[in-house]
Amino acid sequence: MQKQNVVVKFCGDSGDGMQLTGNMFSSLSAILGNEISTLPDYPAEIRAPQGTLGGVSGFQINLGAGVYTPGDKADVLVAMNAAALKVCTLGSKFNVPGAKFNEADCTYKKNAVIVIDTDSFGEKDLEKALYQTRQMEEVFVELGIPESVQIVPVAITQLTKESLKDSGMDNKSILKSRNMFALGIVCWLFNRPIDKAIHFLEGKFAKKPALIAPNVKVLTDGYNYGNNTAMNINTINVEVSEDLQHGTYTSIAGNKATAWGLIAAAHKCGKRLFLGSYPITPATDIMHELAGRKDMGVMVVQAEDEIAGVCTAIGASFAGDLACTSTSGPGLSLKSEAVGLAVMAELPLVIIDVQRGGPSTGLPTKTEQTDLLQAVYGRNGECPAVVIAASTSANCFQYAFEACKIAVENMTPVILMTDTYLANGTGLWRMPKLAELPEIKPQSVPAELKGKYSVSLRDENSIRYWATPGMEGYEHRNIGLERDSLKGSISTNPENHEKMVKARQAKVDQVVNKIPELRVQGNADSDTLLIGWGSTEGHLHAAANELNCALAHFNYINPLPKNTAEVIKRYKKVIVCELNNGQFATLLRSKVQGVEFKQYNEIMGQPFAVERIVEAVKNL
Repeated sequence: MQKQNVVVKFCGDSGDGMQLTGNMFSSLSAILGNEISTLPDYPAEIRAPQGTLGGVSGFQINLGAGVYTPGDKADVLVAMNAAALKVCTLGSKFNVPGAKFNEADCTYKKNAVIVIDTDSFGEKDLEKALYQTRQMEEVFVELGIPESVQIVPVAITQLTKESLKDSGMDNKSILKSRNMFALGIVCWLFNRPIDKAIHFLEGKFAKKPALIAPNVKVLTDGYNYGNNTAMNINTINVEVSEDLQHGTYTSIAGNKATAWGLIAAAHKCGKRLFLGSYPITPATDIMHELAGRKDMGVMVVQAEDEIAGVCTAIGASFAGDLACTSTSGPGLSLKSEAVGLAVMAELPLVIIDVQRGGPSTGLPTKTEQTDLLQAVYGRNGECPAVVIAASTSANCFQYAFEACKIAVENMTPVILMTDTYLANGTGLWRMPKLAELPEIKPQSVPAELKGKYSVSLRDENSIRYWATPGMEGYEHRNIGLERDSLKGSISTNPENHEKMVKARQAKVDQVVNKIPELRVQGNADSDTLLIGWGSTEGHLHAAANELNCALAHFNYINPLPKNTAEVIKRYKKVIVCELNNGQFATLLRSKVQGVEFKQYNEIMGQPFAVERIVEAVKNL
């Protein structure tokens, strides 16, 4: 069977290794030339009791050609226990008594293939998952699963035990390998070469060599089981994209791509990379990745709190390093005063905000776009900062690099917005060569200012010069109090303050001349324009294609591209789609007058579903 793209979902208990299984399968697919988009989805709480509804963890991947999103619903579901099947079938209504299969709520298609572990559908398993029935055969009736769904029962637990009976492993360790048997079945189903999957396992457990052999055996046995029994289903061939640029490709998560983008920027601008941060979900992986890169000159300080993290980064910037700090929404609010110091001191600083559900601690493992106005305006005084947003897991690399370039060339803080969906999800990424990346030219103080340097001296674009401690003839102090526009000393003069406020704003405003203009995707001649920003691009692109309308997607938020108003005013109907209550729509209304901005908003802790966007736009 040949398909352009297929959506696969692995779902099981939080301890069943669904994230590892999904990551391995997506990486394998990427290496074989499939475009991919993934959606890990797991609870934030301490692990719930095994087999219960609250502990279900999932990983969804869309693979093939022309892939823009992780897919609305799965074509193939691997359900490792009864709770996982119930959650995937009933969606958000999994805990509603008497709820049955409903196409709108279900996370798989009504003609999907579902592989279940029959050993995890016993009487106790069904009781834990709050089924009325205690018989596996009646589960599908209770859930109302239609006959068009093909259930494929496999005794995964028992087959795993049989595979490893001579391994010398204890029962608990053997059960942890069930996910590898399931992965073997899926590799067979999609004609994935087993040798490449084994190569991944060897890399994954390189530091635990004792685990390699048993996991390889279980993986191979799962593959052979599918191959030998055929399981009453046909294997699936997925198209490989023919439009990919020549190069080396891999699967990459957004947080890792962000970290690598920072490293690449440091090398291009000839600066040491410094990260001062405090651990926070879902941004912590950036710090983990950079902490392992001492071989590339990266310095990482895990500070005692969010404020200390950003302050160490400001100190590193004053000392001449490419300085960054990473956080999520709650941390961004804590860092706001210190970001104001960087704005007043006019120091380059990159702040990465990996957005999550809020407010307060909110939904730590779920995604939202609710920090936008905080990023643009959330500081005291007239405190402008550049704000940009990544739109795919892979281009987190590009926009992390771009954030660094803007920061050091314009002597300003730059806030890079990503979110949980991008951070934990993966996409196909072409690994660039350093020589292919743009030049970065820090705003270094020119030699002719030696002996005449002032912290307030600027070039024709209102950008001050960057001198660092230890440079003879460029001694200076940099402070958080207002300074004289010529001498750099403290000043409370009213006219001087207004002049400095406007100079700092002008420095940010002129960045508009260095960013690309807004381009329209889809049917540019339509009378309807969808607008989005950040991580919603793939979903809106797919929706615009289905609706045959235009899409304007923003990666540059402050300042907006210079042709923003001109593009938007071409269209009769303008609909802003975002994962919040209308923050970007609010910003656009303040910047572009004479346009009626309609809105489509979701705040459910999940990415958009393309079918919901299409339905909402048709209704509007």
